[in-house]
Amino acid sequence: MTGHVPVMLPEVLTSLAPRDDGVYLDATFGGGGYSAGILAAASCAVYGIDRDPEAIARGEALAARYPGRLHLLEGGFADMVALLASVGITHLDGVVFDLGVSSFQIDDPARGFSFRFDGPLDMRMSRSGPTAADLVNTLPEGELADIIYQYGEDRLSRRIAKAIVAARAVAPITTTSGLAGVIRAVVPPDRSGIDPATRSFQALRIKVNDELGQIERALADAAALLAPGGRLVVVSFHSLEDRIVKRFMTEATGRTPAPSRYDPRGLMGRQAAEFSALTAKALRPGSDETYANPRARSARLRAMMRNDALGDLR
Repeated sequence: MTGHVPVMLPEVLTSLAPRDDGVYLDATFGGGGYSAGILAAASCAVYGIDRDPEAIARGEALAARYPGRLHLLEGGFADMVALLASVGITHLDGVVFDLGVSSFQIDDPARGFSFRFDGPLDMRMSRSGPTAADLVNTLPEGELADIIYQYGEDRLSRRIAKAIVAARAVAPITTTSGLAGVIRAVVPPDRSGIDPATRSFQALRIKVNDELGQIERALADAAALLAPGGRLVVVSFHSLEDRIVKRFMTEATGRTPAPSRYDPRGLMGRQAAEFSALTAKALRPGSDETYANPRARSARLRAMMRNDALGDLR
């Protein structure tokens, strides 16, 4: 799988602990790195989901290497229950998520995810629905500012939105370089060395693909699909993703703070948690990995395991 380096693969496999005859879900198939690792680690079955038809097409080569063991399903991971049910799968021994955009998508100028290359301002993972250009050229200034602030965490969001609206009044913004140029003209570089356009591009990508909403829905479904002893492993790449994962796993493993002694709820006994944490805190990639693969530097891995009786967190 050239062009793709699976992040924290040894840590993912240790947390997932694939076993022979197990059934696993790679919820973000992408370049197939995690699926390949799982298939090599145990004589098990893997179902790979991706909403990018190009990822599914690339995965056929890996499926041919493991006949009858790798099954590719095209669709969003928030639809995993229906996708898996369509092939007769209702319980899993493990699920892994690699959140965010894949290396293949970032490195393809035609997909419009990165300002490192000039290309159409697209950013759609599924090749369907409104593009980033549609948002940039049609949304009101206030809504654009809210998106950039909420999903890009950029404190200069209003300045950026104002510049975009002014620029599109002259001519539509249709390319990645065009949008990056508008942003760089009004946002000075900061000491971190991060390009001024980075946060706005992240925000638009998240909005175009409803990434945070998909994650919230998918985590609950993944947990509900786990058989006793089943494991959920999530690798995230920025604070918005990790915050959702951390909150979900904290609640699922019963690690939320106890109510105040003055709160009547404190008189009620706590139910035993359905899940146990496998990571006391987020795991980080080692220095060797971040040196070899700079894209890994922001990765965070969290994992948990279902305890006994099946339940439903949805």
